[in-house]
Parts: sequence; C-alpha cells; structure tokens
Amino acid sequence: MKKYFSSLFEYCLKLASKPGAIYFLFLYSFIESWFIIPIPPDVILAPMTLSKPDKAFFYANITTLGSLLGGILGFLIGFYAIDFAMEFIKTIGMIDYYLQAVDWFKAWGPAVILIAGFTIIPFKIFTIMAGAMKMNFIFFIFATIISRGLRFYLVAYAAKIGGEKGLPTIRKNIDKLGYLVIVVFLLFIVIKSWS
Repeated sequence: MKKYFSSLFEYCLKLASKPGAIYFLFLYSFIESWFIIPIPPDVILAPMTLSKPDKAFFYANITTLGSLLGGILGFLIGFYAIDFAMEFIKTIGMIDYYLQAVDWFKAWGPAVILIAGFTIIPFKIFTIMAGAMKMNFIFFIFATIISRGLRFYLVAYAAKIGGEKGLPTIRKNIDKLGYLVIVVFLLFIVIKSWS
C-alpha cells in the first residue's frame, strides 16, 4: 500500500521550515473557505506546529484569519451571486451538502455557523449559504471567528502538546489514520445515499 499520507505529512513538515510557509498557510486557509479544496487547512497547520511548537498559536491565528477572510468572500458570493454559485455547487456534486446546510440553518438559524467549523461538510458550503440566506453579516463574522478559531486553536494546541515527542508516533501511524478517515468518509456517503 502506497504511503500517500506520510509523503504529504513529510512535505508539510519541509514546507513548515521554509520562510514563506506562513504565507502559504494563510493563502490556503483563505482559498479553502470559499473554493472547493478537499483537504482542510488542519493538514498544513498541524505539521507546521509540530515543526515549531513555540509558534502554535501564531499559526492558529494565521489560519483563522485566512479562513475568516475567505469565509467573507464566500458570504459575498452567496449574497450577490447565488445563481452562479448554485450551478458550480451542482456541477461539482456538492448539492446534497448545500441542502443539508440549508436544513440545519432552518432548524438552528444563524447559530449553525457556530458548529459549521467542526462538521465534515466543507466550510465553504456554509459561507456561501450564509450569504444566500442573508444572515446578519456581523454575526457571521463573530460566529466564523469562534467556530474556525476554536477548531484551529485545538489542532495547534494538540500538535504543540505532541511536539517533537509525537513525531515518531505520527510518522508511524499517519497512513493508517489517513486511510481510516477515507473509509469513514466513504461509509458516511454510502449511508447518506441510502437514507
């Protein structure tokens, strides 16, 4: 079995040691919040924190800021260009995620953004939906900072605690964990399609 995840992990560790790594982290976090990128910023944030644990919360700040600004762009796309966004969402096969997000919004109102940062539904679906549903913009900003910030701070804190001591264990098990996540995700899709 190929070691895709360990290769990606080692690449992210090398990337973390480069001077421009924080710009890459910021840009990736920004794009991931409004455009379709299947891998969340956590995959870059964790190795960067592992390589420099003393900068854990600085990296979490960079990731949160990028995600917030990208979320604002997603909000504006939903607010001003929802017809275009819906065509794109349908084309890439994420309409079910969007409809699920709309259902959650109807059930919980704007508070759904507070939990959106922790779901397996891509965050960009929520940012676009929030704009389309004309959510209060100030609330959207605060909810995004809280939900995404909490998530990224937890990831950074966990990586900081693990630090260098955790690297050998992570290197040994990351491929198993990566494939396990894929299997769980595929099971989720199969179960969702049957219901």
